[in-house]
Amino acid sequence: MSGPSSHFSEDQLLCSICLEVFNRPVTTPCGHNFCSKCITQHWNTKNICDCPLCKKLFRTRPELNVNTFISEIVSQFRYEADPKASSSSEQQAAKPGEVPCDVCTGTKVKALKSCLVCLVSYCQTHLEPHLTVPVLKKHRLMEPVKNLEGRMCLKHHKPLELFSKREQVYVCMMCTVSNHKSLKCVPLSVEAEGKKKVLKETEAEMQQMIQERRVKIKEIRECVKRSKAAADREKAEGVEVFTALKECVERGLKQLMERMEEEEEAREKQAEGLIRDLEEEISELTKRSSEVKQLFLSEDHLHLLESFSSLKVAPPTKDWTEVSVRPSSYEGTVVRAVAQLEETLSKEVKKMRSQADLKRKQQFAVDVTLDPDTAHPDLILSDDGKQVSDGDMRKDLPDNPKRFSVSVNVLGKKSFSSGKFYFEVQVKGKTKWNLGVSKESIIRKGEITMSPDEGFWTIKLRNGNACFACENHTDVDLSLKSVPEKVGVFVDYEEGLVSFYDVNAAALIYSFTGCCFTDKLLPFFGPCLNDGGKNSAPLIICPVNQTA
Repeated sequence: MSGPSSHFSEDQLLCSICLEVFNRPVTTPCGHNFCSKCITQHWNTKNICDCPLCKKLFRTRPELNVNTFISEIVSQFRYEADPKASSSSEQQAAKPGEVPCDVCTGTKVKALKSCLVCLVSYCQTHLEPHLTVPVLKKHRLMEPVKNLEGRMCLKHHKPLELFSKREQVYVCMMCTVSNHKSLKCVPLSVEAEGKKKVLKETEAEMQQMIQERRVKIKEIRECVKRSKAAADREKAEGVEVFTALKECVERGLKQLMERMEEEEEAREKQAEGLIRDLEEEISELTKRSSEVKQLFLSEDHLHLLESFSSLKVAPPTKDWTEVSVRPSSYEGTVVRAVAQLEETLSKEVKKMRSQADLKRKQQFAVDVTLDPDTAHPDLILSDDGKQVSDGDMRKDLPDNPKRFSVSVNVLGKKSFSSGKFYFEVQVKGKTKWNLGVSKESIIRKGEITMSPDEGFWTIKLRNGNACFACENHTDVDLSLKSVPEKVGVFVDYEEGLVSFYDVNAAALIYSFTGCCFTDKLLPFFGPCLNDGGKNSAPLIICPVNQTA
């Protein structure tokens, strides 16, 4: 009688994906057969699972099992075609971790199946009898596993197919019959499904823990990145500050040396002048002395008497008794120079601290634009929302709750309810202005009082040169040396701080401290009235550039 493979041609046993004879054929729910590896790789490359032949879609990836019938036909076909090469595609030595064939001698080939009856694992070649011999075909085959003996009941030599929940042991079918304790057992598949659910939950927990740790790694790396950036900024600032201080010290030393050298040079010139005058008088006196000596030795009495009266008169000389060159005394010079240097360094350090403080605040610069819905009808806003001035003419605009009705003010569009923010405004050319931040909930109709109690934290300029901080019930005169041309506004919401800076001078103008913010804050701008053109210059929101 012919074997089953005699009814099939090779074309009928080809996988439609790899176009080779089936290798571990599996069947999809739509009834088509493919190599297990081929269909798995096909689905791994797609977002959806479908059948490569009929294109049927599957909502979830089907669980595929080897089609034993097709496998038998393929094995028999290969055997009939070339008994010696029937397992050529599987003739590979078992790798570490793989189950080797128990029958192979010499090189142990990778096993394809394990028999629970024979308790032996077989490679493709040695598995053929189990696929063709009727008696062996009844044996129970499974995926290759090690330690088959451990899967058999030591008492009854039957496969361990059940699990006793009460005793927490694996038993065979005979154990349930012979054991009078009436063991409450469930199939291993049922128990395995329960354990799979636990494993699935455990896997989900593990994945959650992995994700949390990945997030933590990202946080740590971001923290290190921010820390490094801050360290780099501080190091650059440190180099800048100490270089400036070093140059200041060197400049002070140079000035001290130059001053002392100038004093010493002047003293030397004075001494040289005195010595020159003294040497001239000595020369004149020496000449006169010689004449007196010669007259004294003269024997001519008449000549001596005639010449005596002229020689008796003393030559014109200077009284040198009070003349002196005081020796150099530099006591206290270095002390005074150091004191002056300390004062200079103190001013430099204060200036550098102000610059560094302003730089740190500028790191929190935000893009501020004006909200036309809040602008008083007299105000003129630029198209880009960055400039505002008083037009001295009321426009016909709809009155809405957000718009100022009496005070010529306007607010920024974006509000802030946490963190830190900073913006800069050019006030150059103006004689009056109001500037700062306010609560979103401020009263905008009628006359308003700009004070923290009313929800305003602002400073103002009046008369072109007087700057004030608008505190509660009073205006604090800031007594500035010069009127700022560009004002920086910084807010730390959590700290309750609002600070104003003269940007060009890199100097702090004023700070509101201890504020308790609970409402949203908005940038506040008051260009004030046009004043007949004297105050026509606009308030300009400027891009923030790092100070030098």
